Amino acid sequence: MPDHRVAVVTGGLRGIGLAIVRALADSGVRVAVGSRQAGEPEASRDARLAIGETGCVETLDVVSLPSVERFMEHVRASLGEPDILVNCAGVTIHHVVEDHPDADWERVIDINLNGPFRMIRSCIPSMKRRGWGRIVNIASTAARIAQPTHAAYCASKTGLVGLTRAVAMEGAPHGVTCVAVSPTWVETEMLRQSARTMAESSGKTYEEVVREMAQSNPQNRLVQPDEIGALVAFCCSDAAAGLTMEDIQVNAGAWW
Repeated sequence: MPDHRVAVVTGGLRGIGLAIVRALADSGVRVAVGSRQAGEPEASRDARLAIGETGCVETLDVVSLPSVERFMEHVRASLGEPDILVNCAGVTIHHVVEDHPDADWERVIDINLNGPFRMIRSCIPSMKRRGWGRIVNIASTAARIAQPTHAAYCASKTGLVGLTRAVAMEGAPHGVTCVAVSPTWVETEMLRQSARTMAESSGKTYEEVVREMAQSNPQNRLVQPDEIGALVAFCCSDAAAGLTMEDIQVNAGAWW
């Protein structure tokens, strides 16, 4: 492994993304973190501590092509060509289909699916040229089993799994792998926000909703962000050369 592999992680300031940043940094990778909140000292503090002086935290809005281009220019100038790309930036909005505003649908699809496409398109050419690359897309078990009131999220993550497979086939002759990692409920701020919304609409308490989330799998627990971080770090290593085109389910035993 070269002394200075470079990784790009989108949405890396909190939750799963921050856990991935920490795991990659701990493995000796120089990490560039992209987020819309990168300029906020409080929001970016933990990521900056994790990557130290060998990485960078820069503003990135994956729905904006100019933002993607500016971010990648900075990464290449400060760290070099990316060897690893982890698409973690994501969002969900609660709506039933019949009342789903177009703007909310388009926002979820643009962040969760079009954003990874833009990032992959920017990173994969140099990976192919150099004969080595790792791309990991954070999808969701919602791509397989779905969730009511989350139509846009489910559609975006299903599309992301399809994109993963196409990119894996494209990269295979060039030493570039691409996998999706699909967690069930993970204990993050996004989960807590969803639980609050679901509690308000159902008449249940927040605690009841979180308990039901945990009980939705045989392990009766919420997956922790560090579990996803460790898995992604392995997928980005030399040891994972043959692991590509897969949708890796982190489902705590809930296979349905």
